[in-house]
Amino acid sequence: MPELTICRTEHFNAAHRLHNPAWDEARNQQVFGKCNNPNYHGHNYDLVVRLTGPTDPDTGYVFDLKALSTVVKREVLDRFDHRNLNLDVADFKDLNPTAENIALVIWRRLRPVLPATLKLAVTLYETDRNFVEYDGEGA
Repeated sequence: MPELTICRTEHFNAAHRLHNPAWDEARNQQVFGKCNNPNYHGHNYDLVVRLTGPTDPDTGYVFDLKALSTVVKREVLDRFDHRNLNLDVADFKDLNPTAENIALVIWRRLRPVLPATLKLAVTLYETDRNFVEYDGEGA
């Protein structure tokens, strides 16, 4: 049976500050620039969740997209939307909330609650021009 990829796009807004507490302020400013603003800054994130696998012979689905939306809402949107990632989200208590780390956390939240038989990949758009993809390789 051929494999197909289904995609679900979601959107959330969140604030964050890129900061390494092991560095002094000058080094943080040099590396992270405006993203190191002590009062935080925000993004309108777009998230694309992809599941790849064969279609079910009974339903014709790779996975029910409505069910995928429900999972993404519960595991990601309800936790991240309109939050300060540094202060409000336990996943980032000791993890710098870069786009790379946000995508990794999202993948790790989704992987255990989706069928292991399906390949999972996430793409997180921080801006129209800056985005990160993670497919679990090296997990």
